[in-house]
Amino acid sequence: MQRPQRVRPTAIGAFLLLLGLLFGLAGPSTAREPEGPVLLIEIDGAIGVAAAEFLDKALGEARARDAPALVLRLDTPGGLVTSTRVMIKAILASPTPVILWVAPAGARAASAGTYLSYAAHVAAMAPGTHLGAATPIALGAPPSPSREPGRDGEQAPTGDAAERKVLNDAIAYLRSLAQLRGRNAEWAEAAVEKAATLTAEEAAAKGVVDILAGTVEELLDKAHGRKVAMAEGERVLDLRGRPVETLDPGLRLRVLQAIADPNIAFILLLIGVYGILFEFWNPGTFVPGIVGGISLFLALAALSVLPVQMAGIALLLLGIALMVAEAFTPGIGILGIGGLAAFAAGAFFLFDPAAADFDLRVAIPVLIAATGVSALLLMGVLGAAMSARRRRVVSGAEAMLGAEGEVVAWDGREGRVRVSGEVWAARAARPIPPGTPVKVVERKGLVLDVEPLEGRSS
Repeated sequence: MQRPQRVRPTAIGAFLLLLGLLFGLAGPSTAREPEGPVLLIEIDGAIGVAAAEFLDKALGEARARDAPALVLRLDTPGGLVTSTRVMIKAILASPTPVILWVAPAGARAASAGTYLSYAAHVAAMAPGTHLGAATPIALGAPPSPSREPGRDGEQAPTGDAAERKVLNDAIAYLRSLAQLRGRNAEWAEAAVEKAATLTAEEAAAKGVVDILAGTVEELLDKAHGRKVAMAEGERVLDLRGRPVETLDPGLRLRVLQAIADPNIAFILLLIGVYGILFEFWNPGTFVPGIVGGISLFLALAALSVLPVQMAGIALLLLGIALMVAEAFTPGIGILGIGGLAAFAAGAFFLFDPAAADFDLRVAIPVLIAATGVSALLLMGVLGAAMSARRRRVVSGAEAMLGAEGEVVAWDGREGRVRVSGEVWAARAARPIPPGTPVKVVERKGLVLDVEPLEGRSS
């Protein structure tokens, strides 16, 4: 009779562990409800790098504090395409539900704001707001392409292929977000192709947004109990009665948001360049150099987050150089006119409008004012300063240089001369007869170094 084999304890432990895992998978799973407060951030103005950083920072804070939702209160005319896509990717990958709320009354979610609304887990609007007009600004006016009969009898689109490519890409992108969130995909296409817009009430009626709410409390009350699709699965929002905490972007992001405006960045760039130039022309004053240096660094920080065209920078520098050259020549000639033309063209082409879905250009009034001020400073003030520098000194020790006089008495290599009605001790390289006209070439204390004027005698 064989002896029964013992079952090893490790095998028993492995079996029990496997059994526990199977029961765990088969049994109901209950997800832990988030316990933190609802976080709120506010983005006003154009969508840019600062807004994208702020959203990323807020989503990280929401994860760390176990927030049940992040409310993004939005009021924007549009923004940079790259920053908008970064924000949409962050929302889609977020483990925290994002509620986008177009508010307060009078706010808008145009262009980039429409894309963000479609990407959010919950889209809401306050009464008196609107959204839409999502046509890429690089196409100019909303295109309505002409159509010609195709072989199958349908109308085939004609027009520029590049424009249609950009348009179709934008349409597909917004439709994909609409299908992901179960919102109106047909109107999404109209918002891009026809620059369609909707009021808050119309957007709610057409299924473009989910909620109409005038206050944060109303927003959370209406969002409570809604099912939202997250990356890890479906989640039911538990928001009623939750405390709301507003996050501050911080000084750095506030400054970056302010200087990232194309007009502000352009003005800072001019102040920086002119401040440095005037400090070089008049060293020792320090104020133009300090102000110019700070402004230049702020401008460089702004230009690093804006789509800058190098041709625009080159034209600006060429225009400034030509106007500086004109300041060294009398009158206003071809250098000054060419400098003004190059400067204005550089300001107009400084930023790439195709990189944003709103008008990313220096405003025409700012451009005209900057060109006029530049011409006044560089060709007027600088020209006057250079003329004054070339003018003969009329006081002090330097006033004696080049002055003419007459020898009163002389002995060997020293003597006395009369200059400007005064008698001075003088020296020369050789003896000079009395009465000989002389010119002062140097002054050392109370002694003048002189030399005779050739071809002239007393």
